[in-house]
Amino acid sequence: MIARKAVLFRLYPTPGQEAQMAQTAGACRFVYNLALEQRRDWWRQYKAATGQNITYAGQCRELTTLRAEVNWLKAAPVHTLQQALKDLDRAYQNFFAGRAAYPTPRKRGVNDSFRFPDPTSLRVERTGRSSGRIKRPKFGWIRLRGWCALPGDIRNITLSRRAGPWFAAVQCEREVAEPAPSTLPDVGIDMGVAVFAALSDGTSIAPANHGQKALRALRKAQRVLARKKRGSANRRQAVRRVARIQQRVANARKDFLHTRSTAIAKNHDMVVMEALSVRNMSASAKGSVEKPGRNVRQKAGLNRAILNQGWGRFRVVLAYKLADRGGRLVEVPAAYTSQTCSVCGCVDAANRQSQATFVCVRCGHTANADTNTAINILRRADSALKPVEGHRVKRPGEAGTRRRAA
Repeated sequence: MIARKAVLFRLYPTPGQEAQMAQTAGACRFVYNLALEQRRDWWRQYKAATGQNITYAGQCRELTTLRAEVNWLKAAPVHTLQQALKDLDRAYQNFFAGRAAYPTPRKRGVNDSFRFPDPTSLRVERTGRSSGRIKRPKFGWIRLRGWCALPGDIRNITLSRRAGPWFAAVQCEREVAEPAPSTLPDVGIDMGVAVFAALSDGTSIAPANHGQKALRALRKAQRVLARKKRGSANRRQAVRRVARIQQRVANARKDFLHTRSTAIAKNHDMVVMEALSVRNMSASAKGSVEKPGRNVRQKAGLNRAILNQGWGRFRVVLAYKLADRGGRLVEVPAAYTSQTCSVCGCVDAANRQSQATFVCVRCGHTANADTNTAINILRRADSALKPVEGHRVKRPGEAGTRRRAA
């Protein structure tokens, strides 16, 4: 089978190369936003005049005419501009398929990136023990640090700027044999905030809370930024400081997730997790002017703690690491897993007496609440789910119960 992986390198361009890269990123951003405006605001007029819808191929033909009229667009590599149009076309496909929201314009400092898709014009070489260089059309050789061997043939290279420095993501492709079926044990995982992950074998992973640790410095930097005059050099410097703090938090969280996911993938075959909707769980509670929400500050703190864990990224990296080793990741419904007794199957809200303690009201089984939940999650991958609402114990006053009139 064909396996694709990307390697990320930190670039050290010269001042001239950095200015050229910034100009190329700006050109790609301009083309993307212009094409988005055409699809969003002018598609009716375009279809009335030509009888066709706006497509990627049609916008590429118009791009050729535009580059002939605008010199600074002509200075950017044409393949990078075409890739910006392809990104927009993919964004619309994801929107119409229900996988993403409607495309939005790209912003300077947030979407500074561009991609080279032609592998014949791309080269990556090693020049020292931990250094190398990379060559792209119209840029020449650019130095890089943190060398590691490429895991296959180069397919494309994406340059992006993150909180100041430039990085190159080199995507490689190679033919690998199908992984042999794993004989390691299965495990269920319960994701949480107080405990990052509780495994069904009794082990648990403590949360790192990188965002909480940097919250004080981030708030101070954001207050300084709020006092700066828009368009000033001091404001740009304050923006870079906020971006650096957020980038350090993101890097620390990424390292934590990769370390923990690698340990789990090496020691288990099938990993079962809850299918959590992080977007819904972290929705704001402030409501509207007519119907204001309740406990808004408490909900905001909970949302911050949920997003700080990185559940979505953990699920993604764990899935491909298991697949590389012959394992698999299974997602199951999360309803009532924390209220179900792993011994007798009793489903009752009173079973969960506290955050850490589970005591079954029917059989008296006592266990760690997160471990009990992880066991239930693991069992849901192998057996048909019972209609939980049908046998769940309901108590007077709960939703769905009826009170007889006196």
